[in-house]
Amino acid sequence: MINPLLLFTAQIVSIFSVLLLALGYLKAAPGSPSSRVFLIMAVFVVFYLLRSMTASHIEPQFQLDLINFLPLINFGTSAISGLFMIYCFLIFQEGERFPTPLGIAFAIQVFTDFLLNSMERIEDPFAASILFNWSVVLMDVLQLIFVGFAIYWTLKGWRADLVADRRVLRWFIIGVQGTLIFVIVFVENFLLDGGYESNAYEQALIVFSIALLTLCMLATTLRFDSVSLSNVIRKVTEPVSVLGESTYSIDEAGFRDVFEKEKVYREAGLTISTLAKTLNLPEYRLRAFIHKQLGFRNFNAMLHEYRVEDASVLLGDSENANVPVLTIALSVGYQSITPFNNAFRKIKGVTPSEYRKQQRRR
Repeated sequence: MINPLLLFTAQIVSIFSVLLLALGYLKAAPGSPSSRVFLIMAVFVVFYLLRSMTASHIEPQFQLDLINFLPLINFGTSAISGLFMIYCFLIFQEGERFPTPLGIAFAIQVFTDFLLNSMERIEDPFAASILFNWSVVLMDVLQLIFVGFAIYWTLKGWRADLVADRRVLRWFIIGVQGTLIFVIVFVENFLLDGGYESNAYEQALIVFSIALLTLCMLATTLRFDSVSLSNVIRKVTEPVSVLGESTYSIDEAGFRDVFEKEKVYREAGLTISTLAKTLNLPEYRLRAFIHKQLGFRNFNAMLHEYRVEDASVLLGDSENANVPVLTIALSVGYQSITPFNNAFRKIKGVTPSEYRKQQRRR
């Protein structure tokens, strides 16, 4: 039998650890949308932990009576995976627009879960139907899809990320926070019949896991890179300032000669690894140089800057008036038209075709 005091202690430790992480994040980066989303997600994780303390198998002295708040608690719990997805997007997809279909799917999932929970609570006849059960499964699958997108965005561009702390943070999020969300979403929804009410030992195991993971998150974050939590978050969320003098033996003029004058950026599929080999430099030193000396946080962002600038010159040249946009995109290093159009619009504010028309009118 699970020691009730030990279980209660684990729940309290989890609640305080999650809230401390969220408040520390918010204090360090109060203007960051990701810190606000993380705070909301943390509050909803607390909702999940509080809900587990209402189960009938909890000892009376540790049991909470939250019957009047269960609709709100269930609503918050069902939103955790979607918020985790948004959180990862905000951190690792800088400047990108959140996909509208995913936003709509998240809203539908939360609303439908709220509706299904309400029907089950009032014992609506529909709650006993097969369609109801399939609806519950579909909403659970949607939550797993949201977690999948979160992991995808965290992994996407990992090698191109020039911020060393943020590259480590990617693994930290997948290894710790991803595991936490997976435990909440997958284990309870798919492996436990009857949910938190009917599985005392399994529920206790989940609570202990959350307590351990949140303590690891707290300890790791506070010791991350041997600096305070606020400094770590600022390194990840704030733009880097360009240094006036290089602390590395890489010659900036020499780098620009190779990269700009020889137009190395036009090489299709260029990666930071191949560029490091071209320059005969260790990859880690090239990463640090581009980030701290040139002011770029992402290698692909630097490629887009150079390629789009090169393409804009070609598009504005009257001699290229009849050259297709696709040909120009391929000539500056893009392998298809879509990424070129997206990058060009993001940097110049207009599409390549619109830019060409503007240049002709001048």
